[in-house]
Amino acid sequence: MTPTPRRNHRALRTAGAGAAALLALSACSSSGSDSSTKPDSSASGRLSGTVTVFAAASLQESFTALGKEFEKAHPGTKVTFSFGGSDSLAASITGGAPADVFASASPKTMKIVTDAGDASGTPVTFVRNQLEIATLPGNPHRVGSLKDLTDKDLKVVLCAQEVPCGAAAQKALAASRLKLTPVSYEQDVKAALTKIEMKEADAAVVYKTDVHAAGDKVEGVEFPESADAVNDYPITLLKGTHDTETAKAFIALVRSAEGRKVLTGAGFLKP
Repeated sequence: MTPTPRRNHRALRTAGAGAAALLALSACSSSGSDSSTKPDSSASGRLSGTVTVFAAASLQESFTALGKEFEKAHPGTKVTFSFGGSDSLAASITGGAPADVFASASPKTMKIVTDAGDASGTPVTFVRNQLEIATLPGNPHRVGSLKDLTDKDLKVVLCAQEVPCGAAAQKALAASRLKLTPVSYEQDVKAALTKIEMKEADAAVVYKTDVHAAGDKVEGVEFPESADAVNDYPITLLKGTHDTETAKAFIALVRSAEGRKVLTGAGFLKP
């Protein structure tokens, strides 16, 4: 895709992941979609071009799977991704990075983009996500609650407070009137989880979806305070998009029954 004049080139990294086959997008239902996300029916089956998606790190596995299925349903199209902390992605978009779709892990980070006038249409919430504690396999330190993370002998990792997973963790801690000092603050949820996978920390507060994606590399511990810090995930089309109908069609897939099946299968909650 040739970026519009107002945007500067930014290297993108595309993640790969397998997924169960989905129905072709032309059969998708996007119940509840507004005009900013519903593809033009006249373009159905004739979409082309590249869609560049900036998405929260926690969406990596699900969106990569949806991107592959979108390309299969529409030969000639390509979906590329840049995954990372929502705050960093929002800053890149407002700074001119070339992107067509933004999927954020919180309304607050989406507001950075809408306030800058870079969104086309109104963002809509497509999923929600809840926190979980990730520990080493087998939970050797017997972590059973959020309060257990305040043990000074534990090496705990949190997301940076400006990142949605970090802001949610702080909200849960505040609701519990707990304070803890992590050994590090990470710039996105995947980086926090990697600290556990690499055995560089004993526990991290991440999303349930990331614990699910890590499989047997970590063990998840649910905690009731997470109900006080559930994050809504909004998605929007961005201004300056070259292949507008193709970008809209990808958003429609994300919001369709087939897209929701992939997302809920990964542990996301319905909006």
